[in-house]
Amino acid sequence: MDFSTSAAHQEGLPPQQHQALLAIKGNPPGEAMTIGMLAERLLIAPHTATELVGRLIDAGYVTRHPDPVDKRRQTLQLAEKSEDVLRRLSAIHLQEIRDMAPELIDILTHLQAGVGGK
Repeated sequence: MDFSTSAAHQEGLPPQQHQALLAIKGNPPGEAMTIGMLAERLLIAPHTATELVGRLIDAGYVTRHPDPVDKRRQTLQLAEKSEDVLRRLSAIHLQEIRDMAPELIDILTHLQAGVGGK
């Protein structure tokens, strides 16, 4: 988590905004992301999600549109700016995982040996 937080900060994103962008990006294709859904996914209160989305919109990372089916709902979409930052952060995270893989495999091997030995 510390690595991820640091990488997001280097891109100018607070960790909660990074998590929100990941949640929106990870939404199944064709399924509209709403503020309520985002609140559920991030385990935050709806009013907190509304404030978070407002900051993301102000920063140019997200756009909000009326739902074509239910005009009372607002759907969220990633702006190109967020796609770019997520690409960069994903590449950084992937490299970190590759760098840590030998150590992680060693730890898991020791854990597995400990579980199997009991």
